[in-house]
Amino acid sequence: MNIKGIHLTWLGHATFRIQTPEGKTFYVDPWIAGNPKCPEADKNVKRADVLICTHGHGDHIGDAVDVGKKHNSTVVGIHELCLWLQKKGVKQISPMNKGGTQTVADTKITMVHAVHSCGIQDGDEIIYGGEACGYVLEFSNGVKLYHAGDTNVFSDMAIIRDLYAPKIVMLPIGDHFTMSPREAAYACKLLQPETVIPMHFGTFPQLTGTPSQLQKLVSDVEVLEMKPGQTIS
Repeated sequence: MNIKGIHLTWLGHATFRIQTPEGKTFYVDPWIAGNPKCPEADKNVKRADVLICTHGHGDHIGDAVDVGKKHNSTVVGIHELCLWLQKKGVKQISPMNKGGTQTVADTKITMVHAVHSCGIQDGDEIIYGGEACGYVLEFSNGVKLYHAGDTNVFSDMAIIRDLYAPKIVMLPIGDHFTMSPREAAYACKLLQPETVIPMHFGTFPQLTGTPSQLQKLVSDVEVLEMKPGQTIS
């Protein structure tokens, strides 16, 4: 896997920190302080230029408000979620919707479909947060990553392949709340990536899927099992 000047760090669950070729720092699904898999050394966020949120569940936006306010981050998300974050004090929002592409910090961000729910826990209420989504990120060096968010497999992943052709994909495999390794293996058939990075597994007892189970089900895809805190560059 060649990511040509990008530094990709998995912080456990669905949270990734990405340093772009221009030196900007992105967080995808910023759940950090309360994330039991995030290493202590990574819980002190020193820089966050862009936050990208796939949906409004707490294990994906748990630190979006605090980090976004502290670092004046640009927060990318579906329209309704961004408006809720703005109401909570986030100054820089860049809302979008599925099928749209925008350039943020020299990176093309395309919002794509996901099959999942998206209620925001706001005190004692569940607030509508728009639909769940995934993202294809195209960096200035030509590398394309697909973060699927929380999703089941869906047939239109073939459209994501045809339109955007990401070579590196992050897929949830934990089961119970997202795909299991079986569905993730089928997603690999649709997406045809070179490398899949499993995520959203092992955080809680219900998330029983493992990278080794996925590897047994795919033969022509590299399954890259990252450890929390590990950086690939």
